[in-house]
Amino acid sequence: MENKEKDQPTEIEAVSFYEKHKKVYIRDVKGWWNTWRWALVWFTQILYFALPWLEWNGRQAVLLHLVERKFYFFGMILWPQDAFYLALLLIVSAYSLFLFTAVAGRLFCGYACPQTVYTEILMWIENRIEGDRSARIKLDKGPLTARKLRLKATKHLIWILFSLWAGFTLVAYFTPVKELLAALPFGLSGWETFWTLFYGGFLYMQAGFLREQVCKYMCPYARFQGVMCDPDTLVITYDPERGEPRGARRKGVDAKAAGLGDCVDCDLCVVVCPTGIDIRQGQQYECIGCGACIDACEPVMDKLNRPRGLIRYTTENALAEHFSAKEITRHILRPRIVVYSVILLAIITAAVWSLVNRVPLKVNVIRDRYTLAREADDGLIENVYNLRIMNTTETQQRYVLSVDGLDGIELAGDRSVAVGSAENHEITVVVRVPPESAQRGANTIHFGIKAEGNEAIAVREKASFLRPM
Repeated sequence: MENKEKDQPTEIEAVSFYEKHKKVYIRDVKGWWNTWRWALVWFTQILYFALPWLEWNGRQAVLLHLVERKFYFFGMILWPQDAFYLALLLIVSAYSLFLFTAVAGRLFCGYACPQTVYTEILMWIENRIEGDRSARIKLDKGPLTARKLRLKATKHLIWILFSLWAGFTLVAYFTPVKELLAALPFGLSGWETFWTLFYGGFLYMQAGFLREQVCKYMCPYARFQGVMCDPDTLVITYDPERGEPRGARRKGVDAKAAGLGDCVDCDLCVVVCPTGIDIRQGQQYECIGCGACIDACEPVMDKLNRPRGLIRYTTENALAEHFSAKEITRHILRPRIVVYSVILLAIITAAVWSLVNRVPLKVNVIRDRYTLAREADDGLIENVYNLRIMNTTETQQRYVLSVDGLDGIELAGDRSVAVGSAENHEITVVVRVPPESAQRGANTIHFGIKAEGNEAIAVREKASFLRPM
């Protein structure tokens, strides 16, 4: 009998490792943090959409011109040889991210991340067309009527137009915007069309549909931010010691006498959260630090005549140890933050110094591969070189050429060359040396290139002069 019971198949319980997605309907909220968030939305988007239209010296002020292989940034022109500055920019961005996260958690996510910014914009469009939170819930649950179809079609049409505009603007940073406008609508190249649709399509999909799922499942920053935070990092926290036990109460009831905390369990902090979490459940990686829950909670505390700060920006240690503002500041300025700040300041200082003292002239010296060395009719040894001169200024320059390093060395032919603004000019020069001045084999020489009328614009390039064996 026992064996029969053992042989009976047991029921297998299926366990899902994926959470079923529930659409998050966010309620509008007003407050200090929301004002700052929208200020950043306006600032970043005005900057993004306006920069391609600004002109500087008759050209686009900011342009990564891929065809010409030049990066125009107002009065500065960078060439592929200046990739060093791109590396510095990436290093500064990385250290800034480390520093801001160590100080204030996901500050970038809540206020300046493109996903957050574009989600805010598309949600604002949705709210203006479909109505507030309750109206949107009612509309989605209702049957497909002519009104619903009209509202949805209008919303998606505006979303698509905005997304394409953003994609077009992205391409305008790499191709002059005037050329793009002249090529519309069917004259764009394949790559220009691809990137317009690619960027616009992902904006439409991620900010319009995926929204919080990007922050929760796709963004790597949400996953590794934990290693950059510590108990002295400023994050949005709920004070359970003050708020619990939570519960509704009538106006005028003494919560302390009734055994209740300050939290009235209104759930406003949940319905305004863009990722749909409950901050009262403790720290969660889905929290993007936007402060919407603080803006929702503060008016409730005001109505209850309770002090603000039930949900606030503070640190884990400050919450546990009841730190004062001075103690919080002292713990924020910990060795880790000082090291990050010093390194970041040093890199920025070095980058600025390098840019300020950068000589707007680049020269590459390349030996003629077909004529290594030859003896002229007058007995002098000749080497042929190709000089590629890059004028990185906004005005035409005339450069004087010279050479030194061996006795009797001279340049044959014209010793000056004119190069247009932001142009790359190649010139062939012949260097002549008496045979007795050079050793057999390679000899070190230097080319000097100096701008006429401006002693500060000058470079000195090393080369090798060959004397036949």
